[in-house]
Amino acid sequence: MRIGDLAEKSGLSTDTLRYYEKIGLLPKPLRDAGGRRVYDETILRWIDFLARLKSTGMGISKRQQYAELRAKGAASFTARRTMLEEHRQKVSDDIGALTEMLTVLDEKIDLYKRMEAGEPVDPAFENCARTEHGAPSGMKGRTDDNSTGPGSRADPET
Repeated sequence: MRIGDLAEKSGLSTDTLRYYEKIGLLPKPLRDAGGRRVYDETILRWIDFLARLKSTGMGISKRQQYAELRAKGAASFTARRTMLEEHRQKVSDDIGALTEMLTVLDEKIDLYKRMEAGEPVDPAFENCARTEHGAPSGMKGRTDDNSTGPGSRADPET
């Protein structure tokens, strides 16, 4: 299959495919008599796997490292497995942090629903609901506070 066909089937642009080839994420394809790239259907599985690694937060340099190991074949099985185990732990940690944040969001949504319904709410909660992102009044607009990232524990009262 030619690069245009691969782009259509993979959902990546031809420019992205060429870039991935240039930086080593994709192996160099065969060329036809006219010098045009010719890809085997199996490249689609590799592209799909790379996309999954990207969607789970693996950066491009780590994906390049994995691609380099893959090119070494069976000699790199242990290194690839180790790399995936480490990434899996990071993904698991991220899922835990995001699950915690979902709980905080659910509690906050429930608080707003109760206030909208006119239920009496502890004034401390109501005041929290009036500040930006639940931050104390002096903290409004601050963007340098890293305590609200996926790994942080948010206060359910905000």
